[in-house]
Amino acid sequence: MAPHSLLRLSLMSALVLVSACKKQSETKPEDAKQASTQAAQAPQAKTLKVGLVTDVGGRGDHSFNDSALRGLELWGAGKKLEGGAYKDASPEELKETLPPDLASRGIAPLSITPVVLQSKVAEDYDPNLQLLVDQGVALSVGVGFMLEGAVETVAKRNPDSKFLLIDSPLVGSDGKPYTLPNVRTVVFQEHEGSFLVGALAGLATQVNKVGFVGGMEVPLIKKFEAGFRAGMAATNPKATVLVNYTGSFDNVAAGKQVAQDLVSKGVDIIFQAAGSDGLGVIQAVKEARDANKSVFVIGVDSDQSHLAPDAVLTSMVKRVDLAVYEAVRDLSQGKLQGGDVVLGLKEGGVTYAPVRVEFPKRAEALEKVEQLRAQIVAGEIQVPSHPSQLKAAPAK
Repeated sequence: MAPHSLLRLSLMSALVLVSACKKQSETKPEDAKQASTQAAQAPQAKTLKVGLVTDVGGRGDHSFNDSALRGLELWGAGKKLEGGAYKDASPEELKETLPPDLASRGIAPLSITPVVLQSKVAEDYDPNLQLLVDQGVALSVGVGFMLEGAVETVAKRNPDSKFLLIDSPLVGSDGKPYTLPNVRTVVFQEHEGSFLVGALAGLATQVNKVGFVGGMEVPLIKKFEAGFRAGMAATNPKATVLVNYTGSFDNVAAGKQVAQDLVSKGVDIIFQAAGSDGLGVIQAVKEARDANKSVFVIGVDSDQSHLAPDAVLTSMVKRVDLAVYEAVRDLSQGKLQGGDVVLGLKEGGVTYAPVRVEFPKRAEALEKVEQLRAQIVAGEIQVPSHPSQLKAAPAK
């Protein structure tokens, strides 16, 4: 081959080599950037469906069911229901529902989708729970002691599904509590929180006559009555408690009628533990105040002051919202286990809402109530959980 041909071939080979190296140097940063981006992206959290079945009180009771829904929808999913559809709740909307005593609980929305079924009658409980399982929810929540039998039945029928039962343990045919590995149950020390609002009522009453309105006359509601009457006895043993039950949790008119009767008998404070019936109690007290009668109402389960700001003395708050949220959080972290959970004053499961109204010696009364709280938490006061355990504060 001629010398000039060899030179020409060498030059061409060099050009090809330079071009290849240039192409390689141009594509590597892009590939590296893409790989870096992919490595930096955290895997997307799996969104879990969590179902909830209300009791017959349903959504809108401003009490027990709404508390459970708050724990699932607003706190758990960061959602609010508007016009029949979920919308994102703002951080401000979430924050305004979190009282100071829950600030350290780290409550923040999780990667869940809520599925809520409302029960109109007790016969809805079993099919509603089964429907949630059939829809593939990761956890089914039964809200209320009335769902105990349905949760037990559906949990046994679906051992690979998880359940949360609020307000009752599982009860066997022998009447004794027992556990299932796929069911968490949460019960509250309602009598402890009721003791505090009873103590407050004893200090706030001006006529030494107060009332208690229960819903169904069952052991759970008897805990509210017992604690309330014991608290009254602790701060005002001379006071009388008038007790009445409506026999339901979903009859606003019945609650109003019973409350009107108590007001006519001269009570100046009424504590209601009656589900949706309690809305009628609040309405009756509000109307009495509008008629210039000096009377207050104590709400239940949720802070109900927004329903009648001038009429609600306080509310016995039961943290159903917290119980639901923490179960959902445990589920999302793979830590949800079956068994019984008991929440009282010590665990932050019950408390009383801020007192926003004025009455004589208010500051001294609140100081005394806080002293009693500390004594209960320390185990120095044992609060009775049934009226048969009471030694004072006779009921009429």
